[in-house]
Amino acid sequence: MKDHPILKAARGEKSDYVPIWIMRQAGRYSAKYREIRANAGSFMDLCRNPKLAAEVTLLPIHEIGVDAAILFSDIFVPVEKMGINIDFVSGKGPVLSPVVKTVDDVEALKVPEPEKDLPYVIETIQLIKKNLTDRPLIGFSGAPFTLASYILEGGSTKDYLAAKATMWNSPELWDKLMTKLSEVVTKYLISQIEAGVDLIQIFDSWMGVLSAEDYENHVFPYTEKIVNSIREKYPETPIIHFGVNSSHLLGINNRLNVDVIGLDWRTDISSTIEKIDKSIQGNLDPVALFADDRIIVEKVERVVMEGKKARGHIFNLGHGILPKTDPTKAKFLVETVHKIGKTV
Repeated sequence: MKDHPILKAARGEKSDYVPIWIMRQAGRYSAKYREIRANAGSFMDLCRNPKLAAEVTLLPIHEIGVDAAILFSDIFVPVEKMGINIDFVSGKGPVLSPVVKTVDDVEALKVPEPEKDLPYVIETIQLIKKNLTDRPLIGFSGAPFTLASYILEGGSTKDYLAAKATMWNSPELWDKLMTKLSEVVTKYLISQIEAGVDLIQIFDSWMGVLSAEDYENHVFPYTEKIVNSIREKYPETPIIHFGVNSSHLLGINNRLNVDVIGLDWRTDISSTIEKIDKSIQGNLDPVALFADDRIIVEKVERVVMEGKKARGHIFNLGHGILPKTDPTKAKFLVETVHKIGKTV
């Protein structure tokens, strides 16, 4: 497993071909996933069911041939065990309650112990690893800022008003919440590594809404602490760090002791390589899978050629695969990356 192309690319080593996995690859574009999901109860019920979560995790391996599986779960799984209720409301997304507004609210939040409070996640990983012997399993967590934004806003937001106002106006509340979330994320990711995942991805999906100054002063230190804690205990486990629309933060994030920086589709690979010394992941526009095959081939060629100049390159979309994507297009993408990735 150590010599698998994804792990070699993460370490900056050359491999026989460019490897690919796809964010949200176990998702609604798959008819089999929709069938399992319809009979599983709520979305969170599916996340809590090790047998079904393991089955869903492995679907993209069989259906589209990706080079790695990513644990089927959700960034809210550990948040739920902190004492926050998560409801997924149609047309609105996640709704979190109670909304955190005071220091006392933060102090009331628990730090879950994964072995005791999240045993289904560990069991899911163990089930996957029994059936996945030829390619890596990726574990993941949301990063403190992304989780804090949901907790402070009570759900999705376009302006991040509560999160930013708290960050600026209530430094004690902000520090206590981010510190507690850092502890939660660190324990959660370490438990996944100990259960058997081969590499991890930290999703700070919404960090791009912050200026470089605010990110560096109010967010980066907490992510850095998480990464350093994991690196100290498991130095051989590759770490991927990903955020959307965050090219202005590349120089700062290059200081993280991670192996791979994930890029969204807006981020130019060539200029990125000049700013970082990490391997890269990405970065085809998810909507490109709705284009004609010849367009997909052209775009894959461009990404692969640019990625060849990086320390290492793991092909991916620049964000999650869209629910309306034709599965045959996803399979075509994987086959195209493998073909082109062998010839350049």
